[in-house]
Amino acid sequence: MSKALERLEEFAVDVILERRSGKRATLLRALLLLLSLLYKQIMRLRLYFYEERVAKVHSLGCLVVSVGNLTVGGTGKTPVVEIFARALTKGGRRVAILSRGYKSLPRPWYERLSDSFKPYELRRPPRVVSDGRSLLLDSEVAGDEPFMLASNLKNVLVLVDKDRVKSGLHAIRKYGVDTLLLDDGFQYLRLKERLDVVLVDRESPFGNGHMLPRGMLREPKEHLKRASIIFITKCDGSDLTKLKAELRRYNRHAEFIECSHHPVHLEEAYTQERQPLSYLKDQRIGALSGIARPESFEDGLVKLGADILYSRQYADHHRFTVKELQSMFQRTKSRGGRVILTTEKDAVRLPRLETRPLPVYFLRVEIKITSGHETFEECVNRLCRTHRHSTKTNPSLVVGTA
Repeated sequence: MSKALERLEEFAVDVILERRSGKRATLLRALLLLLSLLYKQIMRLRLYFYEERVAKVHSLGCLVVSVGNLTVGGTGKTPVVEIFARALTKGGRRVAILSRGYKSLPRPWYERLSDSFKPYELRRPPRVVSDGRSLLLDSEVAGDEPFMLASNLKNVLVLVDKDRVKSGLHAIRKYGVDTLLLDDGFQYLRLKERLDVVLVDRESPFGNGHMLPRGMLREPKEHLKRASIIFITKCDGSDLTKLKAELRRYNRHAEFIECSHHPVHLEEAYTQERQPLSYLKDQRIGALSGIARPESFEDGLVKLGADILYSRQYADHHRFTVKELQSMFQRTKSRGGRVILTTEKDAVRLPRLETRPLPVYFLRVEIKITSGHETFEECVNRLCRTHRHSTKTNPSLVVGTA
């Protein structure tokens, strides 16, 4: 069933991005366009309900920072969450990352249903991926992105639950955190009094300009007005005047920070052996990925000097099987390849293998701020100076609604 859904997802993405032609694809795009117009109005109405407090919103009495985007996938969100978590922790904040755990192992439906009728203190607690000292869950249960964040960050709590009000309460009451960092939180409107950081991909800021399901936009462009800081990602030194002017049409107050995805080193997925980036120079490789925009990953490998002899691309968040990995080894080796390259996010979804005919490395990538260092540092300093309400709030009364 999951394989069939994945194939359907791949087909839908190909249709949306106009990689498919023919009458069937054209008719489907027309249908998706009609649905996207309806979805756009639904998202506008949803925001209105939250802004007018028709829908319930909560205040947890502590600092809340949301990192998210307007489009589906591929903006480089996880490394930005990581640098905020590191900076805030260094500044003395006790940080918890709250993730919805996209494509993590879901709880049984009857547990989720029964929880929806209970007060927060009686609901099942969120999954704790890391308590800040050690990893407590694997990537299948936690989801790849929460697991990756938990692996890379020390002294940072990582929780997974779709209900981030519940996760936040649990983090405050049990672990004494004073800062909640929402991973992919821009569309999560149930928490108020927060700083919204929105990522915009320089290469494809609004996808094809259409809303889901015809395009990649989760919300109308004008909802960018909620952002306090806009990170323009994947910058390469090219002129951003036109892009910034377009962004200013929807948000006149947000500060801009420009950043690039900076490769740091290679790491063997099974042995943790590290290699410098120069290892890729003239290296004959196979490229394996299951991410939103594999072209960006493969282009990066070529820029580092790799010779891609074979590439295999799967749907975003795909969990690889032993059979698929063995096929990857065989096809790469038959073409004269000597190593498999994948992304860090994909590496946490690889199956366990006792023997491997080729090494499997992932590319460790970090965010490098290329413009707006002062804005970022000032933002972090301001957040770290913020009064810690949670230390003076009765945890039993911490949920406020409006």
